[in-house]
Amino acid sequence: MIAYRSASPGDAAAIDAVFRDTFTGTFGHLYDPEDLAAFLAGFTEEGWRREIADPGFAFRLAEDDGALAGYAKVAPLALPAETGRPAAELRQLYVLPPWHGGGIARELMDWVLAEARGRGAEELYLSVFIDNHRARSFYARYGFEEIGRYDFMVGRQADHDILMRARL
Repeated sequence: MIAYRSASPGDAAAIDAVFRDTFTGTFGHLYDPEDLAAFLAGFTEEGWRREIADPGFAFRLAEDDGALAGYAKVAPLALPAETGRPAAELRQLYVLPPWHGGGIARELMDWVLAEARGRGAEELYLSVFIDNHRARSFYARYGFEEIGRYDFMVGRQADHDILMRARL
């Protein structure tokens, strides 16, 4: 049975592991090993702890018998999106492959939307890799629409991401 809860600083190592496993497993083959290593070096347990402690960020964890199966993170808008409305950003939503198709992503996304609204956001932004059709379809079901392009840097390589926005 999946349990959901907010993150605490003690969860930093588990969040880091899910992030690394999911990102590398999904996208690692696209990058030169040096670029991937440089990108991943920007994420540390201490960095995760700082974000968890920062009230501007919110994390929701999905656990299966105490094992972290996935998480979502809502953050202040940092993407290059022009808006005149209060906005938030879905910075990450990751679910490990053994739990794909079990409804975790749906539960996390419902939390993300409620959390963003609860923070006063009228718009929610995200970026998604242009060839990640599964994720793009998932986000579209929640009312996200494509509004532009974004270069997501992984080391020296610029990935072509799509900026998406949902009006809340």
